[in-house]
Amino acid sequence: MISSLDGPIYESPQYLLQQLIRFNTTNPPGNERDCIYFIRDLLLESGISDTIIIAQEEHRPNLIARLKGCGDAPPFLMYGHVDVVGVEKQAWSRDPFGGEIIDGYVWGRGSLDMKGGVAMLLAAFLRAHAEKTTLQGDMILAIVSDEEAGGDLGASYLVKHHSYLFAGVNYAIGEFGGFSFHVSGRKFYPIMVAEKQICFLRATVRGGGGHGSLGQNEGSMAQLAYMLGALNKVKLPIHVTPAASYMIQSMASALPLLPRLLLKGLLRPSLSNLMLRILGDKGKLFQPLLRNTISATVVHGGDKINVHPSEIIVEMDGRLLPGFTPEQFIAELYAHAIQHQITLQVIRHDPCPENPEMGMFELLSDVLKKADEAAVPIPMLLPGGTDARHFSTLGIQTYGFLPMTLPEDMNFSELIHAADERVPVEAIRFGAKAIHEVMARYGKTSL
Repeated sequence: MISSLDGPIYESPQYLLQQLIRFNTTNPPGNERDCIYFIRDLLLESGISDTIIIAQEEHRPNLIARLKGCGDAPPFLMYGHVDVVGVEKQAWSRDPFGGEIIDGYVWGRGSLDMKGGVAMLLAAFLRAHAEKTTLQGDMILAIVSDEEAGGDLGASYLVKHHSYLFAGVNYAIGEFGGFSFHVSGRKFYPIMVAEKQICFLRATVRGGGGHGSLGQNEGSMAQLAYMLGALNKVKLPIHVTPAASYMIQSMASALPLLPRLLLKGLLRPSLSNLMLRILGDKGKLFQPLLRNTISATVVHGGDKINVHPSEIIVEMDGRLLPGFTPEQFIAELYAHAIQHQITLQVIRHDPCPENPEMGMFELLSDVLKKADEAAVPIPMLLPGGTDARHFSTLGIQTYGFLPMTLPEDMNFSELIHAADERVPVEAIRFGAKAIHEVMARYGKTSL
């Protein structure tokens, strides 16, 4: 398979991506084993012998590889996951696990999230080894399982039970950031420096049961309808966090006067909602960065068509801004959306650091500006969650840095987890080169 390439495999990250996509690693159940072992074999065949497999469950392994540096800088971590979300009930125009290249795009589930990123990281790692790139610190490559289901068998397991593998690491790159998008003629490259916290909740709605033939205006179904309606309309209070401020200020400073004033208005809570309305669809980018959010996603209700349920369980995806607690979140929900007779319980809370450490941001920005003279790098607060929260418990600051220069008309966020997920071949090549540049320059400036 590898011998069919005209040159070294690291020069064709799009080929690596095609191979990764063809492993169906839908989570659940995951079954990342064959994909992880494929990567291990590539590393071993390339002469990278410091490669180990660690697994809590046999079919859900994780890979750790290391390139030795000269010891003048701390070790540096690069990580990504190979599990993907499902494709059920999605209308794909191509085989989601075919890894086809059509019209300059690699098509398939995970091409953006995040087998494309893994292909970049792997290509850069293989290149550094093949070209004997001078490395100031050890380079650690971690390819993990289970990120899409919380990372309990992947990054979380490694951090809790094999933390020695990351001893001395201060900085890491992983998902999610580095992709280009255009605003008012400027080409921005957001680099993730912080993310919102996961705070999954369970709402228990109770009401009198009874025969389904009898009307019931105040039962659990009525309460459920009211709650879902309120959640759909609610706008929880505005909070301006340091991470959101870094992002918005950086964008504003690069824009013409009117959009600059609109963005800066977002940072004044008394004006934020007005500015979001004025921005319209463009305000959707900033909406979740300025408030805690909640989405009802799973409902468990009655089990007989002729019986009013006496209890309904609703599971909800909550995302907290850095620095907020679940208790504060629940208090906001009771104050603005949910009736007090409904019980709220925290299912899972994964905290994140309140303030990002910006020590490597300048280096990553310089690499992007060297790769694309039109680049305007900005720090980003991610509204979702990544494995960064697990590594942060070891004091590791992750930067979402999987650089991709994208067509102006490509809506990156709408393709993630969606049908016809795809990525430009040139974007994968761009990212692999930029990541190798980071490896080569890491430690040569003060960190």
